Amino acid sequence: MAFSEFLDRKLARRFHTFDYDGDGGIDRSDFMRAAAAVADEFRHPAGSPARTRLVECSLGLWEHLAAAANVSNDGSISVDEYKKAFAEGLLVTEESFEAGYRPFLEALMSVCDTDDDGKLSISEHIRWTGALMNLSETDAREIHRRLDTDEDGYITTGDLLSAIHDFYFDEDPDGVGSWLLGPLA
Repeated sequence: MAFSEFLDRKLARRFHTFDYDGDGGIDRSDFMRAAAAVADEFRHPAGSPARTRLVECSLGLWEHLAAAANVSNDGSISVDEYKKAFAEGLLVTEESFEAGYRPFLEALMSVCDTDDDGKLSISEHIRWTGALMNLSETDAREIHRRLDTDEDGYITTGDLLSAIHDFYFDEDPDGVGSWLLGPLA
């Protein structure tokens, strides 16, 4: 499958948010450290159910990506290998997309939703995006504003899932999904 220059830019941006240690490749440790950083940010100690579930889901995403990129579980993936995995059908279909991301987002919500109301405030959003993907507070604020389509001050798992879907499947540069990780280069 070929993809557009716009999706190519989005994939490059996503790759860099996965590269937690900034070494130019993504590997299992990037996924493990990012999940642990979010749990630490929200004070979920080692062994807590919410932390354990988030780490498991994060490592599940890594295993899916590693298999699609045809690297061993302890290997490293370059940006070109990451893009190639997408070109060869990593997401498969829009229908299979939700099954892959919803469990991770639910685990993330259980860690980050400090008042357990089923939605993320701007403060919670800034904290998790900074911890997981090293996004700046300025970018996180703008992302939250854009994802909060009903303008109630909160985003839900559904809002995040919709934005992630649009990040991969929508070509509108002004669309909500295009802003999921901040402005594109």
